[in-house]
Amino acid sequence: MSLRPGIAFLADCPALLAMEIIASKWSMVTLFALTEGPLRHGELVELSGGISRKVLTQTLRRLQANGLVERHAYAEAPPRVEYGLTDLGRTLEEPIRMLTAWARENGEAVLTFREAAEAARAIEADRATPVEAPRAGENPSRF
Repeated sequence: MSLRPGIAFLADCPALLAMEIIASKWSMVTLFALTEGPLRHGELVELSGGISRKVLTQTLRRLQANGLVERHAYAEAPPRVEYGLTDLGRTLEEPIRMLTAWARENGEAVLTFREAAEAARAIEADRATPVEAPRAGENPSRF
């Protein structure tokens, strides 16, 4: 693979396809949750830490459409549906574990950098804010 600009990430590049599929925060969370085995919709909601049922349904459908997740409906009363990784979805287990390990090891550094960058932007914004000078005949202590 070449690292020349424009070569590694062409519009029809498989790497872009992969990033499109898994770049969603909820896709990664859902795929990670399913690495331990099939789960029901409600269990996925609980494990995800903040996803709405609607967004989870959309995420599962998108992952199904890409062949990464399978839906298994059981013929019982009450109805039971479980979601699990397909063979193709299981090929993402190791990359997801690697990204998770990277986040655990480097997450604090990223947050520290992010906070420092935000503070620097706030300082720059304060410097760029014009100070209104007192008008002729006004008391400058009012400002």
